[in-house]
Amino acid sequence: MATARWNGKVIASSDDTVIVEGNHYFPLDAVDPDVLKASDHTSVCPWKGTANYFSLQVDDAENRDAAWYYAEPKEAAAEIKGRVAFWKGVEITA
Repeated sequence: MATARWNGKVIASSDDTVIVEGNHYFPLDAVDPDVLKASDHTSVCPWKGTANYFSLQVDDAENRDAAWYYAEPKEAAAEIKGRVAFWKGVEITA
């Protein structure tokens, strides 16, 4: 079971993560939807495609662009479609 924790709260938990480049990608339905806030930020990976971001909101704390996902990943990264990964201080335990 992998968990993602930030600001004292478990924000995602699943025994079905996909690990790519050392990052656990959680199924979107394993993430607490109340902590996700849409972001306009994007970035591009040459082999995965365009990443979209969420900011995290836990209580009064915000962690901008701390979660990312690939809405339409390239074929080489198809396994992470519908999944979310975290960074920026989010603690992942497996």
